[in-house]
Amino acid sequence: MKSLSKIAERSVGQPMFLILEEAEKLEREGRDILHFELGEPDFDTPSNIIKSANKALEDGFTHYASSMGLLEFRQTIAEVTENSRGFRPDLDQILITPGANAIIYLTIASVVNSEEEVIVPDPGFPTYFSSLDMCGAKTVSVPLKEENEFQLSPEDLIKAITDKTKLIIINSPSNPTGSCMTPEQVSEVAKIAEEKDLYLLSDEIYSRLIFEDFEFSSPGSYDFCKERTIILNGFSKAFAMTGWRLGVAIGPVKLIQKMNLMLNTIVSCVPPFIQIAGIEALKGDQSELVKMKEEYYERMKILVEGLNTFSTISCISPKGAMYVFPNISKTGLSSEEFASTCLNEAGVALLPGINFGSFGEGFVRMCYVNSKDKIEEALERMRKIFK
Repeated sequence: MKSLSKIAERSVGQPMFLILEEAEKLEREGRDILHFELGEPDFDTPSNIIKSANKALEDGFTHYASSMGLLEFRQTIAEVTENSRGFRPDLDQILITPGANAIIYLTIASVVNSEEEVIVPDPGFPTYFSSLDMCGAKTVSVPLKEENEFQLSPEDLIKAITDKTKLIIINSPSNPTGSCMTPEQVSEVAKIAEEKDLYLLSDEIYSRLIFEDFEFSSPGSYDFCKERTIILNGFSKAFAMTGWRLGVAIGPVKLIQKMNLMLNTIVSCVPPFIQIAGIEALKGDQSELVKMKEEYYERMKILVEGLNTFSTISCISPKGAMYVFPNISKTGLSSEEFASTCLNEAGVALLPGINFGSFGEGFVRMCYVNSKDKIEEALERMRKIFK
């Protein structure tokens, strides 16, 4: 058989699904596994959203739609963006995608040539790294330091920029750390991108999951996504709609046009009945979202407080998202060894920090989309192994 393409050879996928496969194999063998590896809300999609999709199906929204997205949906996105971020994008700046993950690849493929550089937060979401590898771009990591609560430092960002830099990626609230950038930090990054004439991809998938009074800020508010900023957002996390695969990109018209051409070449369009559900998600009853967020906050506090009772583990409180990123370096184990021990000896599935970049070593990620009782049980199981 002839060799595969370079893109195929460079494809590595997402490591969390490999851990899930290991955990499910143990479950088939009769083991009881507690799952903290996937960012998969354990809540059902709110009923009003499901009802709207069912009605859309009955009303005949089962055919092709514009690959850009339904006009009514993009109008709703424009309204929500104006209310939440202070600017109203034009409709031709808005692209509806099959999940937010696709936006990462589409953006990189549209603006970055082979061997050009992209600055990413490290630790950061694995799809940043795998998409860059697939496109043949060079990844330049900027460390997120625990002593800075894993916030991106504009000073570190400036040091990483070269004449080959084409794109900066930021993520607030962050996966895997749960950290949030301050409005001042976001403003500084936006200014740097403008001064250096760089594209800026702002991953805002967790923007609705910010705890307490921390103020969310988007770099899109500075150039209105007309010049260089691309906002990535979606419905998977805050709306518990992971299986619906519904994402939104907002960016410069020329870029959105090219991303649309790539999208309609590969998947044609997002099913229109799913987009109708997206309209209901944004404009309908929000009470379930509030309840989910409140529950996540309570779970997070239990998990952080519990982890900090260990003598060899410490964990700072995240400001948002659905993850904690505890420091396990005092255990003497690598993050992969720690994760393997947790899975095989404690029956607790979590992710090694090295999966999120080289600066993730010494940490692990735990996703608290699990009941309070199971969080307590996971802590008790881990306590029997790690003191």
